[in-house]
Amino acid sequence: MASLYKKLTGNSPVEARYAADGLLAVSAVNIANTNFGLFAVRLGASDFQLSLVHFFPHIFTLMVLIPGGLFMDSLQNKKRIVIVMIFFVIFGYFLCGISPLAGSYSIQFFLGSLAFTGSMAALYNISWQTFFPGVVSPEKRNLVLTLRTRVSLIINMIIPVLTGVILTNIREINNKIIAHQAFFFSAVLLFFLAALNFRKFSAAQQTTAPRRVSLTEIKNACKSILRNKQFLLFAAVALFFYMTWHFDWTLYFIGQVSYLQMNELQLGLVGLGAAGIQLLTLKFWSRKNERHGVVLPFTFGILGLSLCPVLMIISVSLQSPAAPYLFIILHFIAHIPFCVITLNLFQCILLVTEAEHRSFYMSVFASLTCLSNAVMPAAGVALYHLLGTDLNGFRYTFAIIFVLRIIAALFWLLWWRRKSVIR
Repeated sequence: MASLYKKLTGNSPVEARYAADGLLAVSAVNIANTNFGLFAVRLGASDFQLSLVHFFPHIFTLMVLIPGGLFMDSLQNKKRIVIVMIFFVIFGYFLCGISPLAGSYSIQFFLGSLAFTGSMAALYNISWQTFFPGVVSPEKRNLVLTLRTRVSLIINMIIPVLTGVILTNIREINNKIIAHQAFFFSAVLLFFLAALNFRKFSAAQQTTAPRRVSLTEIKNACKSILRNKQFLLFAAVALFFYMTWHFDWTLYFIGQVSYLQMNELQLGLVGLGAAGIQLLTLKFWSRKNERHGVVLPFTFGILGLSLCPVLMIISVSLQSPAAPYLFIILHFIAHIPFCVITLNLFQCILLVTEAEHRSFYMSVFASLTCLSNAVMPAAGVALYHLLGTDLNGFRYTFAIIFVLRIIAALFWLLWWRRKSVIR
């Protein structure tokens, strides 16, 4: 990491600030988001209310993404909107932290706060992505995102374990709730530091002619997307991949808990190992990006993800006390190319979007993936129930998901092979 950091910071502090931004923002999100479900349970959430912890943020995000993207495109100074969105996220986490003060309405207050925070975080992400290409040159984007991804993976390994240890060693429920509140307030502090860091960026390259958000502007933005065949094809291929990815999110948990009967430590090892193997392979895939571009290596990320249904079928079929440990080992192997998905997708989007309406492009794509995230896990469970709700039905469902992911990889490879795609 030291050599990569030196490459980035040799000529300009911009890249170093992006690394610092990643450290602060990812730390804040991990501290606050890791234990959403546990916090809701300790506030007295029912099973139905617990399901809304994931449903509400997606629905509210769908409502605000496209209008928010149009508004961001109309602004002259892109840096300012990033900072404004950070403070909206700060306010959302603060509301989550004070939820227990609402008494008998604490869970309703928390769900509302969570929906607000999730939608603001999505807009913050869009604003960040729109700002990024204006201050980081194309030849350094892969290096910058590699360092940021590496920081993220390290944080993903440390913070969930740290917060888990803290909560495990607290006995009283009321004290656990206080610890959760402390996590939210820590996220508030970290995002405030991220805002201070972002103020140091120069916005000179981020200024465009200001435009009013009007029906004419919405029409022009829509026409821009419909004319951009590269983006439309990318969106279709990428969305199909996302749908196959989201298909087994709930089923994967069912397999781990119901069929493999994994305990908390084993579940923790799954996440820790996946982050660790990505950290170890990140440098290799970053070099592949430098040599082959960012589109082709992404294919290997999809193929790696395609192995996950196969390893689940193998593991649940073993029906042995050793099955959970076999699953953990196979899960590590499948995640060898997984960091390419995190590292490359944003860079692929930059290849097919126009600067003038980039926020709108990203908002449309994010809305589609958000809709997939809200619908596809439930669709996966529905297919599982349709095929029998037993071990055979479970294996058949994952076999179908495997085939769909292979098709998604082939579609992505065909998109890369098109001569019009920038490699």
